Amino acid sequence: MAGVTTTTPATQTDHVADLIARHFGVSAGQLQVGGVAISELVRQFGSPLYVYDLDVARRQYQLLRQTLPPRFDICFSVKANPNQALLRTFVGQGSGLEIASSGELHQALAAGCPAHKILFAGPGKTEQELELALAQQIGEIHVESRTEARRLARLAELKHTRARISLRVNPAAAVEGGGMRMGAKAVPFGIDEDQLDDLLDELLPIPALEIVGLHLFVGTQILDHEQLLKQYRAGLEIARHLQQRLGRPLQTIDLGGGLGVPYFAHETRLDLCQLQVGLRAWMEEIARGAEFSEVRFVLEPGRFLAAEMGLYVTQVTDVKTSRGKKFAIVDGGMHHHLAASGNLGQTIKRNYPVAVLNKLDCVTTETIDVVGPLCTPLDVLARGLELPPIEIGDWIGVFQSGAYGRSASPLGFLSRQAPVEVVVERGVARLSRKRGTDHDYLADQLLCD
Repeated sequence: MAGVTTTTPATQTDHVADLIARHFGVSAGQLQVGGVAISELVRQFGSPLYVYDLDVARRQYQLLRQTLPPRFDICFSVKANPNQALLRTFVGQGSGLEIASSGELHQALAAGCPAHKILFAGPGKTEQELELALAQQIGEIHVESRTEARRLARLAELKHTRARISLRVNPAAAVEGGGMRMGAKAVPFGIDEDQLDDLLDELLPIPALEIVGLHLFVGTQILDHEQLLKQYRAGLEIARHLQQRLGRPLQTIDLGGGLGVPYFAHETRLDLCQLQVGLRAWMEEIARGAEFSEVRFVLEPGRFLAAEMGLYVTQVTDVKTSRGKKFAIVDGGMHHHLAASGNLGQTIKRNYPVAVLNKLDCVTTETIDVVGPLCTPLDVLARGLELPPIEIGDWIGVFQSGAYGRSASPLGFLSRQAPVEVVVERGVARLSRKRGTDHDYLADQLLCD
């Protein structure tokens, strides 16, 4: 399978070089995104900016599609990046969309996603959100509690319809080798496996609820194919029990997301070749029996599809030294890219892959911290990095920024302007989202004099 080598970068520099070789280009020491130079992107759209290469996103989708057996469907997780151009790219490739709010439902529909390919997850859906999902006749609503099931049943009865639901189950067993783990511990998501039978006793007699699937999600950022396969097999045991209680086959088994990408040096890429081999063997096992002969399997990847196509670009506004430590101050920061600052789920701060985008051919380096403009010590994009000597006006790039970037950040902090979003496709750069303005923070306020 082309494009799935699994070398492990030993250093930050090696990691950046690997990402550039896979997805970008270099000309005269300057990074190019889809053939467009960084200097041209900044000239057209200013700084800071997010830039997304839609051709990379499309290739990543096709790579996953080739890895998965035909009975697997892909539903991109909108929470990873709700950019409309990106959603339309994935929908155009055949992807469904997994949403977690009414806002994301509107975005999914605006992107042209057929309603029957939309899945609605999340532990706190409001009545208004459930009513909208029923009205739009989306593919599945993932029920995550007894209260939510009762609420949905009442709304469906009032509208004289049946709600297509999947039960999100919090498995008793945990998956190893991942980032955020959601299985085998107390979580607000889903229904504990040991509570499933009691819940079914209540739900099965309700005609307004049609239980069509099982939803599992026990971890994120998993780079070990064996752990993914172990998770999938464990899920099948829960599905088998659920089918026995229903007395009929399930239509879908949603295995969640969890497919990881290497953010840091020393991380090895997920081995898609071995994952493909394992999935084929698993499908052959399933085919030997009749109980899951008609079921569709669903994956809902987010960062795996979107992370590598994205780059966050910010310009150096000052360089200073304090007590022997050198700092590059840039015009963007944690308010635009919370994850890169280490404040989105990291317990130990590790540097994202970062480079000086206009000095990629420079061989001399110095140790420096890259910090943002906010008056908080949390506003750090990189600590103790070996980078080329930095000057005012240089462009700093944070790679792996296509997922959980702009939309997962505190854009309103200190009333700073939100960054522009740019998409590149077939060598052409286009504005995808306008830059914020200083007036945005007054526009929605009501004076109470």
